[in-house]
Amino acid sequence: MLDFLNNAIVAAVIKSAIVIFALLTAFAYMTLIERRVVAKMQGRLGPNRVGPFGIFQPVADAVKMAFKEQIIPTQSKVAIYVLAPVISVVVALCAFAVVPIGNSWIGDKPSIWDPIIGDINVGILWILGVSSLAVYGIVLGGWASGNRYSLLGSLRSAAQMVSYETSLGLALSGTLMWAGTLSMVGIVKAQLLYGSTGQGIWFIAAQPLGFVIYMIAGVAEVNRAPFDLPEAEQELTAGYLTEYSGLRWSLYQMAEYINMITVSAIASTLFFGGWSFFGLERIPGVSILIFLVKVAFFLFLFIWLRATLPRIRYDRLMRLGWQLLLPLAVLNVVITATVVALGWPWWINGLAGLAIVAGVLLLVRSRTREIQSGISTREGTIPMPASVRLARFEPVGDGQLIAPKKQDIKV
Repeated sequence: MLDFLNNAIVAAVIKSAIVIFALLTAFAYMTLIERRVVAKMQGRLGPNRVGPFGIFQPVADAVKMAFKEQIIPTQSKVAIYVLAPVISVVVALCAFAVVPIGNSWIGDKPSIWDPIIGDINVGILWILGVSSLAVYGIVLGGWASGNRYSLLGSLRSAAQMVSYETSLGLALSGTLMWAGTLSMVGIVKAQLLYGSTGQGIWFIAAQPLGFVIYMIAGVAEVNRAPFDLPEAEQELTAGYLTEYSGLRWSLYQMAEYINMITVSAIASTLFFGGWSFFGLERIPGVSILIFLVKVAFFLFLFIWLRATLPRIRYDRLMRLGWQLLLPLAVLNVVITATVVALGWPWWINGLAGLAIVAGVLLLVRSRTREIQSGISTREGTIPMPASVRLARFEPVGDGQLIAPKKQDIKV
């Protein structure tokens, strides 16, 4: 009677439905968690009125979005305007299809009901290829809105994603060299303490430089703070989101949060052993919990960055991607290829990566001190625009300052 459950296609469809439901639920409650965590960091309460501890706030937000008026601008390209948010969501969901969520249910024996939708031998290429399509949803949405701010935001997004995708792909190359496979399941098994392919280390130990580059590029890829320039409200109103409201606006937000989960899942899988944790993954069901805890840590890191760092300037965003991350990613590929080709131990690659990270941090720190030491309020030190006037306050005997007269203010 239940023989149809042994069909691989049926199993894939059911697992896909479960994963999609889980991702959409995670998106809804990530909005609540982010608001509560950021509020805690800023000394506020956050949403706590709808239900116990505010747990029904996502439901209230969904109802509000569903009943908001769906406005279509008169100058928009209607078909593309409506389709663009859907493209972003579909691409975000498809990228998660090859991520292994847990270990096999029965030992090391593969089954069609294992917690992964599809184990293909080019899994990481699938993720990189599909995720690169996300730029189309944003660019088409901004262009089709018929708004200059939306168009500028979408063009920024295109430039930003292209700039950081290069560094992101190269940052993952070192891990692939150590694993010797493009399969996501194979990469996890290469980090196990046991098995014919297990190397007994998490690849973060051999690839610290690759991990740092991947995380920075990943934050930029999903347009999260401090790299959320495509929707910079101080100069672009809301960027490519300017003309979107209601459910269409929430589709873009859904895509952003699902992409955050995907980036976190890839970081957990490629650098921190995925669902493995020193043999505990052999207990049925525990591997899924281990994987979820690792993903939750990186999601918290995304929220922490948003609450801590201000939005950077666009020219500095481009300079960081092309002049710093890309050369470091190429250097990491060269060092890793040399170590792997010569058969040297993994710790040589790890020490080299740590040395480069430490050197870059020291260089940035010294450069920052030079800039800070050069800043002075003395007249003539910094070129000031004509609209800025400097006033000199002279101290008196009791330590008080006397403001200058109007005619003493130098322009």
